[in-house]
Amino acid sequence: MADLTHFNDQGRAKMVDVSAKPETTRTATARSSILVNDEIYEAITNQKMKKGDVLAVAQVAGIMASKNTSNIIPMCHPIALQGVDIGFDWVKEAQGYRLVIETEAKTKGSTGVEMEALTASSVTALTVYDMCKALDKGMVIGPTFLVEKTGGVSSNDYSRQVNQTNRD
Repeated sequence: MADLTHFNDQGRAKMVDVSAKPETTRTATARSSILVNDEIYEAITNQKMKKGDVLAVAQVAGIMASKNTSNIIPMCHPIALQGVDIGFDWVKEAQGYRLVIETEAKTKGSTGVEMEALTASSVTALTVYDMCKALDKGMVIGPTFLVEKTGGVSSNDYSRQVNQTNRD
């Protein structure tokens, strides 16, 4: 267990000590999606959902989730986010419409923001599901993945090649 950073000498979980790491600007972009049927797509895009503006509520939920990531992911450090931006893109597919959710998170600190970006994208998709489940419980969330991360000194920047046709 010596090579695993989240375990102590006794093999028990610990939060990694990042106090010696330098502060750098760190960014992360994550993506998730939710596949909805035509009825839900029409209701969202025409502002006909009884619960209100689905994308506005989901966007706020995602931002709130990013700020609370350390409260729900046990080994995440609480960090001061400098910015979180969530964008949406609709893609027509054979089974309906896929709402692609892309989150960008940024901080200046000694640990990265990958988990904050991933959490924001995930909760945004979950919020869309929650607001639309009365119309269809068969919506499918995912895939959820890290698109890019920059900053830090102990790991290289990362960039995933994303297939623009299916977004995963």
